[in-house]
Amino acid sequence: MIPVVAIVGRPNVGKSTLFNRILGRRKAIVEDIPGVTRDRNYAEVTRFEIPFLLVDTGGFEPISEDRLLVQMREQAQLAIEEADVILFIMDGREGLTPSDLETASMLRRVDKPVFSVVNKIDGEKQESAVGEFYALGVENIHSVSAEHGRGVEDLMEEVVACLPPSRVSPAVEKETRLAVVGRPNVGKSSLVNRLLGYERVVANPVAGTTLDSIDTPFVYNGQRYVLIDTAGIRRKGKVSLTLEKFSIIQALKAMDRAHVVLVVIDAEQGVVEQDLTVAGYAHEKGRAVILVVNKWDIPEKDTSSTGKFTRELRDSFKFLPYAPILFVSALTGQRVSKIMGVVEKVSEEYNKKIATPKLNKILTEAIEAHPPPVYRGRRLKFFYITQKSVRPPTFVIFVSKEEGIHFSYRRFILNKIREAFSFEGCPIRIVWRNREH
Repeated sequence: MIPVVAIVGRPNVGKSTLFNRILGRRKAIVEDIPGVTRDRNYAEVTRFEIPFLLVDTGGFEPISEDRLLVQMREQAQLAIEEADVILFIMDGREGLTPSDLETASMLRRVDKPVFSVVNKIDGEKQESAVGEFYALGVENIHSVSAEHGRGVEDLMEEVVACLPPSRVSPAVEKETRLAVVGRPNVGKSSLVNRLLGYERVVANPVAGTTLDSIDTPFVYNGQRYVLIDTAGIRRKGKVSLTLEKFSIIQALKAMDRAHVVLVVIDAEQGVVEQDLTVAGYAHEKGRAVILVVNKWDIPEKDTSSTGKFTRELRDSFKFLPYAPILFVSALTGQRVSKIMGVVEKVSEEYNKKIATPKLNKILTEAIEAHPPPVYRGRRLKFFYITQKSVRPPTFVIFVSKEEGIHFSYRRFILNKIREAFSFEGCPIRIVWRNREH
């Protein structure tokens, strides 16, 4: 279970700049594939001793001047609930504001580590501006310059020391963890209840280790599974619109523990941006993915409806060409019984190991059919391929000059591997390494 660090504060105090500084880079396009969401308010930070999910609350809702305090209060409340550690950012140039005081008052009632951070302190000359922020009544104020990096590493050293360790036990690595994710009201609760209600599934419900999900161990065809249900996302009246955005964070936390992810889509509403965001994260994290279209009993249909909706899904989820698609109704039970069969198959593929001779045969055939490109006057040489790991299936290919292999040729080789060995429902990773002889 990956810890969450949330950045809160009013607009223009430098939250996004600090976000990128902590991340260690600007948010980059992970893959050059249409459909992968690129504009995000979260990122996994892995450059410290404990990996964590960093959340910038600044862009979750457009903020108008007349609702500034209301919006700040909503976002801070949600960040408080989702985060393990909170970074409260203020502007050293503008000084202490009523908005800061309002947020600080709320954070004082939180039983979680809260770091009060004054940003835009670029040097010793600006340090005098920090004094007035002690009026907040906190013992320690951290002065930083997110733009120049001043004080950020010292701050993060203390933050990381407060993070909880990973809570995934090595003793249960043989089980398959299945996360059910999706927007509020797409029918996750009903689907989970249907899944656990079939006679072939022996369920033993127990409370999960987190406040926002319930883990249910069960057995299907002799294999142990744990269902991670994120359906318990709580609506809180006036903050429901903002909470819709923050439900992504709960899905991300669930996916960090999962192997197979059921992305539940509402057949009535079709695909929306949040569906793509959640599925894109699952793909980038290397999780196996199954797209489940729920409420299929509601839309009016003819003989072409399923095919048409499938084409729309494939067009929207271009980065998931390998993901199976199921059309179900949790309400009526229609085709829900097929889900675990697909999960079982996808889980097998996710753990599949291919012998090196078989891999090299496919690689040789691919190279003969489509020779590698010429780089700096010499044709690139491919030496051999081997499978490095599973979950997800990861391969290492040794070549003469890795930097000379164009993205399109990398995609060609990946497609040949998938064509030969399927890996249904699973992303495939290829690591390219240089070798001189």
